Amino acid sequence: MTTSEIFFSLEERKRYARQIGLAGFGEAAQAKLKKGSVLVVGAGGLGCPALLYLAASGVGRLVIIDPDHVDISNLHRQVLFTTADAGQPKAQVAATRLRDLNPHLRIEAIVGRLSRSNALELIRSVDVVVDGSDNFPTRYLVNDACVIAGRPFVYGALQGFQGQVSVFNWNGGPTYRCLYPEPPAPEDAPNCAEAGVLGVLPGLIGTAQACEALKLLSGIGEPLSGRLMLWDALTMAVRQLRLKVNPDRAPILDLPPDGYGETCAVPADEEIGVDELAAMGPDTQLLDVREVHERARGAILPSIHLPLGILGEGECEGALAGFDRAKPLVVYCAAGVRSLRALPLLRARWGFTRAVSLRGGYHAWADGPSG
Repeated sequence: MTTSEIFFSLEERKRYARQIGLAGFGEAAQAKLKKGSVLVVGAGGLGCPALLYLAASGVGRLVIIDPDHVDISNLHRQVLFTTADAGQPKAQVAATRLRDLNPHLRIEAIVGRLSRSNALELIRSVDVVVDGSDNFPTRYLVNDACVIAGRPFVYGALQGFQGQVSVFNWNGGPTYRCLYPEPPAPEDAPNCAEAGVLGVLPGLIGTAQACEALKLLSGIGEPLSGRLMLWDALTMAVRQLRLKVNPDRAPILDLPPDGYGETCAVPADEEIGVDELAAMGPDTQLLDVREVHERARGAILPSIHLPLGILGEGECEGALAGFDRAKPLVVYCAAGVRSLRALPLLRARWGFTRAVSLRGGYHAWADGPSG
């Protein structure tokens, strides 16, 4: 069906009247949106505002994939959810909200992860991918699958008070691997649970991602291909950096047979889970490397508190004197990132050769052992 053959009901014409009446957009662009389809990877801080505007604008088919459930800590930034949704699957709740917002769309919810087994099929079934993920393995999977499938994707990321937006794999333009050829080590990759996030920032970046997706679908404007937009929420300064195709990039012909967990995986002997920690008993040696304000909200006790930032300083020696270096030392932070960073320092400078990190950190402990 061509766009000229797409039918709009009277209710749809009323709903989209302000867009159809926009010079340079019109009914032809609206018809392209109705015919178009978008996969949104992640219904979190970025995915929620992106989904709201894609649905409200009339994108005909939306596919939402997310493995997580709504948590109270999500609500300051994940604007599709309410307090009553806590514990419910994000993808399903998001789909219900969007159907209420716009009943003229086809909305599909997948409660699960984007993986090597489903990525190509899902991405080939849509016109555009919006990446709202918060981890490097998923971003590289999205990029590589989009390259193989020949689909553009709209990238968004958050770091501190700054957000980034770009369009990759569009008309021979740069891919994500032109910007970041390889993933960082896991200890160098903080997430929102570790670094925190100002609630409004993912709203700004997710909305910008929706704008780029609408441009790609409708054919209006100039997509951010070959440009990386940097948005500083503290100053409201917006900059753009030029990106070029890396002529030395390796061709992407297939997805890695072992998936992407290996690229950002933590060696098994570096971490233990909350079940293992619980089994170690009350005499376990625990070191908390969070900040003072984090410990004030709760801690695993008994534990010694030394923020990561001062762990390399001389005065730490007295605080560490009570630990037995011959026994395991379990290090924890909020979500298991800073504690990984602490391990090399504890081993090389302070002699804790049996130091390990608590996977998932205090948040995982607060949720309780799985047994």
